[in-house]
Amino acid sequence: MKLAEALSERSDIRNRISQLESRLQMNARVQEGEKPSEDPEKLLAELNGLTDRLEYLITHINLTNAETISDGETLTALLARRDCLTLRVSAMRSFLNEASSLTSRGMRSEIKILSTVNVQEYRARTDLLSKELRELDVRIQGLNWTTELI
Repeated sequence: MKLAEALSERSDIRNRISQLESRLQMNARVQEGEKPSEDPEKLLAELNGLTDRLEYLITHINLTNAETISDGETLTALLARRDCLTLRVSAMRSFLNEASSLTSRGMRSEIKILSTVNVQEYRARTDLLSKELRELDVRIQGLNWTTELI
């Protein structure tokens, strides 16, 4: 199994577990004399099977990420860098959207609001970070599709 397939299955299992949680809650209690629409015991058995499979996948995905080396770096390190770049780019874009918003003044005597940074310069820096993030993501995706799950 390729790493990408395991990641896809992990995502699917997480979605199914979330749906099972809702179904379990809907069938946790019934009015006296009524039956639940689904058997909670079967739902719990399905939940147990899915969480066992999820544990297996998470373990082997993490082991694979730690063992897979690309240009001297583990896949785990690349993933950490991608996560941090994503946070940095998001924070910068939010900051720059605020810094570049215009405040209209009705009269000359009203307080003038100015940006605290050179927005154009920081947008260029953020664009470079975004490019780095895209390239890193492509590299990670390529590894996901070529790496066998340990």
